[in-house]
Amino acid sequence: MERNKGTRRQAARYRRRAVFDWVINRLVAIILLIACIISFVSTQATLNEKRQEAAELEAAIEQARDENVELEKFIDSDDLKGYMEKAAIEDLNYAYPNERRFYDTSRN
Repeated sequence: MERNKGTRRQAARYRRRAVFDWVINRLVAIILLIACIISFVSTQATLNEKRQEAAELEAAIEQARDENVELEKFIDSDDLKGYMEKAAIEDLNYAYPNERRFYDTSRN
């Protein structure tokens, strides 16, 4: 009987150890799965942000190309006076003598 008790104890220890190892392995697997999911979601969010930034940059590039085409038209037409006049009025807010400008101040 004493031999049987020792064998039973060893088998019980082995089963407890096996159950403990199984639980630990499952916990590690679950933790790794959660970490992968979090990493995936974070990567997708970053990807969406970068796509939005790329779209904004594409829009800025298109606007710069349009401006470039407009400037090339001025250069090709040899109408530098017209270009300078437009730049002075639009960019520098210059005005002709006796010219009246009306500004909408209700938005401010």
